[in-house]
Amino acid sequence: MGVNNGLILLEGETKATTGKFSLGDHRQLAHYLSLLCFLLTIVTLLQTLCLVQITLTSQSQSTLQENKLRELTNRLEKLNQSHHLLFTQYPALNEYCPTSNSSTGERECRPCLAHWTLQGEKCFYFSEDRADWISSQYHCMSQGGAVATIKTEEEQVIMHSSCQIYRPIQ
Repeated sequence: MGVNNGLILLEGETKATTGKFSLGDHRQLAHYLSLLCFLLTIVTLLQTLCLVQITLTSQSQSTLQENKLRELTNRLEKLNQSHHLLFTQYPALNEYCPTSNSSTGERECRPCLAHWTLQGEKCFYFSEDRADWISSQYHCMSQGGAVATIKTEEEQVIMHSSCQIYRPIQ
């Protein structure tokens, strides 16, 4: 078997050097070349199909992203309109959320008004003014609050420590 292969190879080399090929050799070569062309055509078609698939997927994703962006832009616009309407209808919000950047209109909100102190979930204003209970209540109401009512020992401790900070014992 090995000898035959060598002889066939030797015959092929002899034909190549002498330039004499039989008609069968030409047909076999033509078949190989046509098979190679066929395979190359199939590979090219497969690559084209892959490119088309990638392009369609990319376009689909791009369309989805554009739709999502359009939807988010519309929602943002509605939120900005609602935001503007709230601040127009309720000017007291400006005290809780003052404009921190006048060029962008950015606001910085806080739970308590300026000079008020957040304790737990409540805001307190500590004043050194002296007044009777009714006058104090009216003053607090004019500020949007009420005179603090201490209901628990924990609130008593918090109020006492806060009063020490704002008005130390002399």
